[in-house]
Amino acid sequence: MKIQPARVLRFLGVRVLSSAVVLLGVLIVVFALVHLVPGDPVRLALGTRYTDEAYRALRAASGLDRPLLEQFLTYVGRALTGDLGVSFRNGQPVATTLLERLPATVSLAVVGLVIALVIAIPAGIWSALHEGRVSDVIVRLTSQFGVSIPDFWLGMLLISLFSVTLGILPASGYAPITEDPGRWLRQVALPGLTVGLVAAAIMTRYIRAAVIDVASAGYVRTAVSKGLPRRVVTSRHIVRGALVPVLTIAGIQLATILGGVVVVEVVFAWPGLGRLVYEAVAARDYPLIQGAVLLVAVMFIVVNLIVDVLYAIADPRIRLS
Repeated sequence: MKIQPARVLRFLGVRVLSSAVVLLGVLIVVFALVHLVPGDPVRLALGTRYTDEAYRALRAASGLDRPLLEQFLTYVGRALTGDLGVSFRNGQPVATTLLERLPATVSLAVVGLVIALVIAIPAGIWSALHEGRVSDVIVRLTSQFGVSIPDFWLGMLLISLFSVTLGILPASGYAPITEDPGRWLRQVALPGLTVGLVAAAIMTRYIRAAVIDVASAGYVRTAVSKGLPRRVVTSRHIVRGALVPVLTIAGIQLATILGGVVVVEVVFAWPGLGRLVYEAVAARDYPLIQGAVLLVAVMFIVVNLIVDVLYAIADPRIRLS
C-alpha cells in the first residue's frame, strides 16, 4: 500500500494535538493537587520547624500567597519551560531532583519490559496455538498466579532466595550503567526480575487473546486451506496480525512500570522516581510530588504517542483511518 504523506501528517497531527490536550488536563489536575489537600500544605510541610517567619517565607517562595488564577498561569508557564519549583524538603530545584532519579527508573523499566517480553511473547503464542490443551491450561494458570502475586511479596521472595540463601545477587544498591555496567547488571537483576515477572503474567494473557483472535480470522483460514505450512501461517499471518495488540500492551506496561514501581523501588532501595515519590509523600513535599506526577504523566503521553506511530508502521490501515 502506497504511503500518502498528507494522511500520515494528519495522523501524526491529530495524535500530537490530543496529547497536548491531555497534557493541559494533567497540568490542571497537578496544580489542583496542592489546593485540594486538606489543611495548609505549607504548614504541613514545615511540621515541627514551623515559625511565623518560616511560614510566610515559604508561602511567598512557593507563590501560594498570590491570586489563584495568577498561580495557575505562572505554574503552567514555568512548567512548560521546565521550571517545576523548589523542593520544600531540601531547597533544590524539583526538575534537577527528578532528572537525577530518572535514569534509575528508566533502566529498571527497560530491563523489566525486556524480561516480560522474552517470557510473554513465546508463552502467549504457544498457549494460543495449543488452546484447550494441557500446555495452554498450565500457561493460563501460571499467568493468573503471576497476576495475583503482590510485587512486594515477590520481591522479598527473590531476595530471600538469591541474596540470603544462595548469596549470588545483591538485595539492594544501585550503580549507574555508565560507571560500572557489571555492577549495574547484578544490582538490577532482582528488581528487574520482580517487575518483569509481574508484567509478563499480564502480557501473556493479552498476547494469547490477540493471537487467538487473529488465528480465527478469515484470511488465516484461507491461508490454511490453501495448504500453506503451519509455520508460515503462524509467522507471516498470525504473529504479524497480532503485532498491534502486542504493541498496545507493551506500551501500557512500559508506561505503568515507569510510573508505578514505588513498592519495588522501596523494597530494593532503588533510587528511582518511585522511591522519591514515597519519600516526598512522607515529607509532605508538595512541589516534588507535583513535579513527579507531571513527569510520570508526560512519560505516559510520550509512550502512547510512540505506540501510535508504531501502530501506523505496523498496520497502514490505522494511519489511513
